[in-house]
Amino acid sequence: MGFENSKKENAQGYEAGERRLFERLSAKFPTRFKDSSRDYGVDVFLRDFSGSGVRVHTHERYFVDDMLAIEVELPDGKDPVALNGRVCWASSQAPSLWNVGIEFHKVNLFKLHRLVEFSSKVEGVRA
Repeated sequence: MGFENSKKENAQGYEAGERRLFERLSAKFPTRFKDSSRDYGVDVFLRDFSGSGVRVHTHERYFVDDMLAIEVELPDGKDPVALNGRVCWASSQAPSLWNVGIEFHKVNLFKLHRLVEFSSKVEGVRA
């Protein structure tokens, strides 16, 4: 008699319907697009993040599969955290305000550790 897994799993080993591999954390940091002449927090603001991506509020409209590079300013006075990724979703919040999900190209645990130091856990936040 063998043990059977009572949960249905997909090919990647995740429970059916579960997409998140990393926990989502709240973060409200001034951000800017890399190489922008604008100051931090003027056009884009980090709202939350996980090990696989971030959610930003921005006045710029972006589309799925757009490639973005952002710099996040943290209150530790060190160099900003540079993050690169692909837009995986975008939704309008107002005529000139967008929520944008950015999926990282690759995970950098050192950079994410700096974000975690200044963040708090949130439950139920969309990826």
